[in-house]
Amino acid sequence: MNKQLFTLALFEVILSIIITVAIIYVSYSILHKLFFQKEDVKGNNTAFTVFTSGIILSIGLILSEILPSITNIIRLATTQTDAVDMATIVKYSGIYLLIGFLAAVIINASVFFLFSMLTRGINEFQAIKNNHVGVAILVASTLVSITLIVKESIALLISSLIPYPEVSNFL
Repeated sequence: MNKQLFTLALFEVILSIIITVAIIYVSYSILHKLFFQKEDVKGNNTAFTVFTSGIILSIGLILSEILPSITNIIRLATTQTDAVDMATIVKYSGIYLLIGFLAAVIINASVFFLFSMLTRGINEFQAIKNNHVGVAILVASTLVSITLIVKESIALLISSLIPYPEVSNFL
């Protein structure tokens, strides 16, 4: 067994769990405070629960593309001779998470803009507050669909920022 690889993998698993739990908690808190102060998942509003589930799934899909880049930075720091210092790891991790946050905000805004254009006269926030499950399912599925389409582009953008070591051209 390779102890260094095992330790690195264990660290990456723990870091991924901590980052994911923290971001989902913060995202839920923001959603709850900004839009649905009187609603809660333990209440009787199924539409809010469906809508919240769509947002959490969207965030999870985006994080699934970001976390491998963060762990790549950590791997580079532990395996390369030109070691990356802790400040660089934190800086790049912060940049990646900021890009993910901005992508989530843009995706959510575009879903609400698209939904508003498609269904004139329906206020989706009010409909969700009034427990219209059909509206919540439509908004959540649109959100997840756009996230699935965009997530590979987010991954490419983030992987282009990874400071891989220079490789000489032998040709």
